Parts: sequence; structure tokens; C-alpha cells
Amino acid sequence: MAAAGRVVCALPVLRTSQTNALKTLFLPTCSHIQQMNYAKPLGGKRGAKGRMGPAVEKVRLPVETDPEKLKKYVCGSHPVKEGRQDVEIKADSEYPDWLWELRMGRAPPLEELDKSTKQYWRRLRSEAMKENNIRSKLRKF
Repeated sequence: MAAAGRVVCALPVLRTSQTNALKTLFLPTCSHIQQMNYAKPLGGKRGAKGRMGPAVEKVRLPVETDPEKLKKYVCGSHPVKEGRQDVEIKADSEYPDWLWELRMGRAPPLEELDKSTKQYWRRLRSEAMKENNIRSKLRKF
């Protein structure tokens, strides 16, 4: 019943066993998240600083120091498979001509690129975005 300006709730008073039963019926399905155990540091103490799991050892590959072998073979071309020999380096005439024309340094400046290519427009867009990001960092607000 509602009195003047007050709302009265007409729920019956329940015993604790009945409220527990109702709680299990009406709890949301994701309530188990509150009870999940997350990763804890290893070691016996709860507040101790420690590793979060087993240590992973880095794989150290052997480095070739023999200059004659370095001249004749591509050392480390088969690092995973043991027992395989490294690839032998061939004469320059056996490789394609375009291999020697590859640009090894920095990318060409924008002025050297042809405006009718997609590479030019992508480069122009990326440089404009970089400048815009720099300007946005300089703003006061």
C-alpha cells in the first residue's frame, strides 16, 4: 500500500534458508567471476615477490668464427635442423641481375617517386599523418 508520499513494500519476511535458496535462483550467471583464482607468484609466501611461472631459458646459437667457412657458406641457414649443412655461396654470375640492383639504404625521398604509383600516395599519406601527430602533440589542450 502506498501512503501519502511513501512507498511501502509488501515482501514477506524470509528465514535465512529461504533467502539463500532465493539468492541461488536469482543470481546472475556470471557471479562466479568474483570467486576465480588468478595467477599468484610461485613460492610459499603470499605477498612474496617472485616469478610468475617457470623460467624460460634463451636458446643460444653457436657463432661461426672461421673466416674461410664464412666466405664459402651462409652460416646459420639451418639453425633448427641439426646435421644439415649450410648453403654454399655461389658465384655472382649465377644470381639474377635484379638482386644487385636492390636498394639497400634508406627509402627514396618523396620527390624521386612517380606520382602515378600507389607507393607514392601511400608514402605521402603516411608522412602527412606523422606531421599531423606531431602538431597534435604540440597543442595545449
